[in-house]
Amino acid sequence: MSAATSVEEWSGKDRGDENFPVGSLLIAPRLRPHVHAYYAFARNADDIADSPALAPEDKVARLDVMEDVLLGRREDGSPSATKLRASLAITGVDPVHATDLLIAFRDDATKLRYASLAELMAYCRHSAAPVGRYVLSLHGEAADTWPPSDALCAALQILNHLQDIRRDLDTLDRCYLPADLLAAHGSGIDDIRGRAETPGLRRVIAALLDHCDTLAATAEDLPRRTRDRRLRLETAVITGLARRLARRLRTGDPIATRVKLTKVDAIGAVLSALRYLP
Repeated sequence: MSAATSVEEWSGKDRGDENFPVGSLLIAPRLRPHVHAYYAFARNADDIADSPALAPEDKVARLDVMEDVLLGRREDGSPSATKLRASLAITGVDPVHATDLLIAFRDDATKLRYASLAELMAYCRHSAAPVGRYVLSLHGEAADTWPPSDALCAALQILNHLQDIRRDLDTLDRCYLPADLLAAHGSGIDDIRGRAETPGLRRVIAALLDHCDTLAATAEDLPRRTRDRRLRLETAVITGLARRLARRLRTGDPIATRVKLTKVDAIGAVLSALRYLP
């Protein structure tokens, strides 16, 4: 791979395809381009890790190039890393919030199963928590916002896994549902390949949603601790959307169809978030 060759293979997804707002109009205009640069880096790394056409070792090599470009060890090879490196130089935000993501994406490139909830939460520490920490750091928020942010981001990650149970298995042979939970509830990987959820699989989903509810309760402190008024509203909206998606997954069947948020959910989350504006 020559220095001028890009390792990135964009899937076509962008911020509008995400469940939750990314650099929305609630973020201050001066900071929005930096959030978008971070998202582009994460999107391209995720696309590499999730590519059905690339071998695991090729995925890891490409992610390594992204890290090298981001940290200035290499000049070319990843346009999104080059742009984020420039953004970090302007804002002074620590690149660890981006390199931590690459740890999770390397896992995605090579790991197909998770043994326990603890193992899944360790994955979320790198796949989800850095996103919240980056945004908080960009806004100059105090470190006491990190624990509720980590909880919110982990809940969002698990909810996304539940939405995409069938797709992840069909396209990548990847399953994030903890093996010990599946066994404890009399379920297994084959249940995911059916046309509808089984009673055992529903019990696994319910157990994970219970855990998401616990995480969401911790996340309720995030808007209260966030000093920036616009970011406070953004975090309140996202927290509300997470709770609404969890409720939909309580009654919807993610094997039969993709359970997702509606416009009514979005409006309700915004209206509920207004109480955090003094």
